[in-house]
Amino acid sequence: MDPPPKDAAPSDERHLDIDDASEGGKTLDEENIRECLQDAEELKQEGNEYFRAKSWNEALTAYRRGLGRLPKRKVSKGKEKAVIERDEDLEAPQQEPTDKDKDPEGITDATPPLDIDCAKARAILNANIGACYVKMGEHEQAVRACADALLDDPQYIKALQRRAQSNEMIGSWSSLSSAQEDYNTLLTLLAPSSSQAEEVQRALQILKPRVEEAQKREMGEMVDKLKGLGNKILGNFGLSTDNFKFEPNGQGGYSMNFAR
Repeated sequence: MDPPPKDAAPSDERHLDIDDASEGGKTLDEENIRECLQDAEELKQEGNEYFRAKSWNEALTAYRRGLGRLPKRKVSKGKEKAVIERDEDLEAPQQEPTDKDKDPEGITDATPPLDIDCAKARAILNANIGACYVKMGEHEQAVRACADALLDDPQYIKALQRRAQSNEMIGSWSSLSSAQEDYNTLLTLLAPSSSQAEEVQRALQILKPRVEEAQKREMGEMVDKLKGLGNKILGNFGLSTDNFKFEPNGQGGYSMNFAR
């Protein structure tokens, strides 16, 4: 079985919209949504089997097909929330995180149960897609997939963990800073005495000097590029950036001196 192109969705990955009209001119009703949820669940289980067999591409295809069977996520218009309970997704830790009682954004107390079920299914499928990309070493794709999962459930612990770990692997200043943010969010969601919270604390300790190093490196690269551009322009006048010296002025700023 040939693996799917990295950025191309399978032909049947078409999100259904509850508000879209069907061929008969009727909106997607509850029975249709339940059928879509059942299809998505079956494809998720198929993907899980492939994942356990370490067939990452096949698992990815199944999860994306399952996602395509679900209605699109509705844009959140309020801050009221309601509880969403998740089924197990991939690679569940031995101690289940205490995120079952956390509230997803955009789900209110008046939200229909089927909408909650769809949000739950989308979050799990996107997180599982992220897990596939992690295994394939496609960490930027993993970050995107986990971000999609977090749109449906911003307090989804496994999605936060995977996104943070993939951002660590990317290693840029912005990615490492994003990983820091996710780890800090995790500390607010995990029980302080849990082993996972301890792991997150250790990850943050290791991450801090990496963020500072990446910041220093990228700032240095940016300054070098700006100097190169400045030298190109100033060269027309027989000058270079070395003719301009910046020194602290003692007031939190810098003074510029010109020297031949």
